[in-house]
Amino acid sequence: MNPDLDLTLERVIRAPRDAVWSAWTDPSRLEQWWVPAPTVCRVDRLDVRPGGGFVTRMSDDGARFVPHMDATFLVVDDGERIVFTTAIDSDWRPASPAPVLMTAEITLSDHPDGTGYRVVVRHGDPAARALHEELGFSVGWGSVTEQLAGIVESRAVR
Repeated sequence: MNPDLDLTLERVIRAPRDAVWSAWTDPSRLEQWWVPAPTVCRVDRLDVRPGGGFVTRMSDDGARFVPHMDATFLVVDDGERIVFTTAIDSDWRPASPAPVLMTAEITLSDHPDGTGYRVVVRHGDPAARALHEELGFSVGWGSVTEQLAGIVESRAVR
């Protein structure tokens, strides 16, 4: 982690790690939390394997969907870690996504209260990191993480 280039988010999700993993890898579950509400998400492609595509769309009215993300998974360690990048689109072509190019690493770990959840979003230079932070990284990633936690925690057996 390089504080000049990376943004992070960490929290404990009070649900089993396999429930959090499923929320990341099942398209119907990912759609429930991947964009900040009340915006609606549609998953066009979720091929969770190294080289697989990650394509989502979003809609403010539930009818007209616009592109949200077109990325490629780089690393998938079952139940533990997902790494994807927007530098390469789902067809393995170089990409220049707006507003910022990034590589995201999501790590899940066992925690006495459920699952340790850590996000590291890497940027190529300090300006890209600063722009992502200014555009609301903490609020955006924070709200979708809260939505993720709400979904899996509500289903967790206590």
